[in-house]
Amino acid sequence: MPMFIQTESTPNPATLKFLPGQTVLEAGTADFPTPDAAGKSPLAQRIFGVEGVTGVFFGTDFVTVTKAEGVEWEHVKPAILGAIMEHYQSGAPVLDEGGAPAGDGHAVHEGEDGEIVEQIKVLLDSRVRPAVAQDGGDITFHGFDRGVVYLHMQGACAGCPSSTLTLKMGIENLLRHYIPEVTEVRPVGL
Repeated sequence: MPMFIQTESTPNPATLKFLPGQTVLEAGTADFPTPDAAGKSPLAQRIFGVEGVTGVFFGTDFVTVTKAEGVEWEHVKPAILGAIMEHYQSGAPVLDEGGAPAGDGHAVHEGEDGEIVEQIKVLLDSRVRPAVAQDGGDITFHGFDRGVVYLHMQGACAGCPSSTLTLKMGIENLLRHYIPEVTEVRPVGL
């Protein structure tokens, strides 16, 4: 059966979103920021096999690929499309056993402020994550300390020129509006 893979640009010029027309992950997301991280994913390994690929990210129905600086999409896009098509035709799993993402992607928060953290996670899941998934990325909770919320940017969100604006103007304003204890939002892992 022939496969038609659509592509969509993202706000990050270094990433492109590939839509294979079928489920990529049953639930959650999986981030492979380096070829070494792709060990448990035959699909990510295949995509990293394309020269110039520096990151792979999976959502429920999309694959986001990040390219190296100086590499042009017209040079790597056909090879990436081929790698995705070959993978799905091979019948291999997207993730090997034990390679599935655990939980909701958010870091576990121990100690006080548990109620505030729960509110933060609910807002991220209901208002933020669906929107950034449209752009080929994900944003997960990393920590909360003295009013500052730390978020982990993945996929197209990592290194995106507009991610700082999204964090400050969008997410920070949203969280501060609903949760008065939140004073600031900062990215981690940059």
